[in-house]
Amino acid sequence: MFSKVIKRFIFCLLFFSGVTTIYLYARDDTPGEQTITRLKDKSVEAVAFCKKNGYNMDFCILIDMKVHSGKHRLFVWDLKEEKILHQSLCAHGCGKDDKKSTGAKPLFSNVNGSYLSSLGKYKLGARSYSQWGINVHYKMHGLETTNNNAFKRIIVLHSHNPVPEKEIFPAHLPMGWSLGCPVVDNATMKFLDEKLKKTKKPVLLWIYY
Repeated sequence: MFSKVIKRFIFCLLFFSGVTTIYLYARDDTPGEQTITRLKDKSVEAVAFCKKNGYNMDFCILIDMKVHSGKHRLFVWDLKEEKILHQSLCAHGCGKDDKKSTGAKPLFSNVNGSYLSSLGKYKLGARSYSQWGINVHYKMHGLETTNNNAFKRIIVLHSHNPVPEKEIFPAHLPMGWSLGCPVVDNATMKFLDEKLKKTKKPVLLWIYY
């Protein structure tokens, strides 16, 4: 609360001083109340799913596609402590032809060649080489009817050099950085890679809207 008061004071000071370049005003990257509520709701189901199917019970990756693409929407979620371990931006599939996503409105599809993201739960699979970002990707195996073509579509978790590490709201992430894959910044991919390399059990990644 105190930090928010300070930020508002800085904003007012800049505004009334006639400073027009207020982009430097500190942004609050704390997820909104609705985002946190959805995270906690998904966490309950994620715990039950991981327990039943023998998945990693320490953490999972939750991607909330309702969140503005210029804000953190990928969350590495601690299943035991029920808290965020890491958060980042995440690009969604651009689509093509008459089914194109925008920064503000992602479309979803399970069709091969659609270039759209697919909703649902995934099992993260083998670590492999990527031509993008830090040159590492993880295979994704769709576990539902909405995403069971993911492996065939070569939908993988990877990074891309231009993806910012910080939130860019109110701007959206540009289209074209993802052809359906969840695409993150390099620092986030390094963080994920270190955690994923150490786990002996499958890790749940869940994209929801």
